[in-house]
Amino acid sequence: MYTCLSPGAIGIKMALPDALKLAAATGFEGLEFSISEAAALAGQHGVEYVKDLFAQADVRVGSWGCPVDFRRDDAVYQAGVETLPRLAQVAQQLDATRCATWMLPFSDELRFVEHFELMAGRLRPVARILADHGIQLGLEFVGPQTLRQGHKFGFISTLEGMLGLCSAIGTGNMGLLLDSFHWYTSHGMAQDIAGLRNQDIVLVHLNDGVAGKGPDQQMDLERALPGETGVIDLATFLSELGAIGYDGPAVVEPFSARLNSMSPHDAAMATRQSLRQIGL
Repeated sequence: MYTCLSPGAIGIKMALPDALKLAAATGFEGLEFSISEAAALAGQHGVEYVKDLFAQADVRVGSWGCPVDFRRDDAVYQAGVETLPRLAQVAQQLDATRCATWMLPFSDELRFVEHFELMAGRLRPVARILADHGIQLGLEFVGPQTLRQGHKFGFISTLEGMLGLCSAIGTGNMGLLLDSFHWYTSHGMAQDIAGLRNQDIVLVHLNDGVAGKGPDQQMDLERALPGETGVIDLATFLSELGAIGYDGPAVVEPFSARLNSMSPHDAAMATRQSLRQIGL
């Protein structure tokens, strides 16, 4: 497992060259980045230019977010699928083999089976394109019960449920975006992680819960830095990941107003320090 800065996750908007410098200056081993931005730079200057940006910063190529919006109407979805092969080719050339996205745990229109079939049907072509370029696709389940309240139909909100969708997609390159906050709020157990293999996890998110709230009271966009509150048992979470040999990026996603108010350098430094405090 290696530390990976995701600027957007801590409220930083910064061009790729500057983000790489920030990651290097604050002690991160990798950088999560926009594949669309990288492809644009490659189109202007060549792929070697982008590779050199990472090499000169001595920062590893981290994960990237899936650019296909599969949650909206067919036209938006199809447009994303059509552009994906070009972006996936750039990712392959950069050896950026980990792509991830998230999924809403509810619907106001579709019952569970209908929702499941729609998501599997939309994500299968995406996963096949990525597989053709040697790229894994990680899916994140979203755990908080509070997020499902007020919606007509529930959907996948657990590790086991998301593994079921990955299996149904059936392309051989599917796995989890495993977030400690969603593991906690879905009442996840150590044995859930112990039953996985390294290749079952594409990306890990680390964060902590809000003090004074149990798993069923936590709000999705209110979190803390890893180890900040001690609400989530990150020692067990990380121990189980280590036991199965997880070797991918670890990204902090705290949704912290305090971090968002800091300068980019201070926010990145605070984030890196939080990882040191939990042993990374």
